[in-house]
Amino acid sequence: MGAYATTGMQMIATRPSIPAYRQILGSTSALSAFGRSICSRTGFAISSKATSAGPLVSSNCKRVVVRAMSQRGAQGLPIDLTGKRAFIAGVADDNGYGWAIAKALAAAGAEILVGTWVPALNIFETSLRRGKFDESRKLPDGSLMEIAKVYPLDAVYDTPEDVPEDVKANKRYAGASNWTVKEVVETVKNDFGSIDILVHSLANGPEVTKSLLETSRRGYLAAISASSYSYVSLLQHFLPIMNPGGASISLTYIASERIIPGYGGGMSSAKAALESDTRVLAYEAGRKGKIRVNTISADEVGNTAAFLVSPLASAITGSTIYVDNGLNTMGLALDSPTLST
Repeated sequence: MGAYATTGMQMIATRPSIPAYRQILGSTSALSAFGRSICSRTGFAISSKATSAGPLVSSNCKRVVVRAMSQRGAQGLPIDLTGKRAFIAGVADDNGYGWAIAKALAAAGAEILVGTWVPALNIFETSLRRGKFDESRKLPDGSLMEIAKVYPLDAVYDTPEDVPEDVKANKRYAGASNWTVKEVVETVKNDFGSIDILVHSLANGPEVTKSLLETSRRGYLAAISASSYSYVSLLQHFLPIMNPGGASISLTYIASERIIPGYGGGMSSAKAALESDTRVLAYEAGRKGKIRVNTISADEVGNTAAFLVSPLASAITGSTIYVDNGLNTMGLALDSPTLST
């Protein structure tokens, strides 16, 4: 199988050493957290879920806690998403950005639909059914987040005709159907009629551990396809069933505009494309469907996502919102080897 088939829509949230900007900006409060594998000094971290091609980090990486959503409820103006329906693409467990956003939107009253990478679907649904996620499903009021429906999704493929034969025959896709972008949207339309909120929490780069100079054309284009064009495709297909006044958000990373060693394989280019596409899509989707489009340069994304898709952010569109503890303002991390020489 090629890069597209083996990587699908698994999320690789590669990012610099978290202690770097924790050290810069101080301690944090109690958090609903998820684990990341952090490679010190080399400057990158990736999702604890390895791709089918194998682990993408070496054994000298260590586990740390990275926050995605504050446990404390948002203060001040209330965010009310009652009666709104959200589709979150890229939820395959209970420890990623997509899950944190789903919880925040659910806490604000939204109905939650999720798209899960096909090979991870069975494990995810089984874990939900057996209550393995019940603790992390808890909302601020003590209730459990409800997921109205889980859809199989591989956002690398727009239509059934785009799916290669080797992917169709792959046992990890056996028994699954209607999982291309077009088919998922059609199924959502049949099931619910429309949505109000679209969240893109997808990224993958099969050659992320390689420097850009070592990245192949195939690896580079795979990163662009899974990490940025997938958003264009999702919004393109969902827009006709999105209610006017709705909103869409994606997740980006500071590597789009700064050099982050270790964030390779074309992923920095993919994030730059995602941010550029956000501005263009905000213009086009705004004119065509009265939909706002923004992206979050991510750390603690839950409450920010809920705000951005709410009426409180009605004048915000086409923007990259930095929610990274000020990482975007720094020229050099305090734990950089450069400072020890």
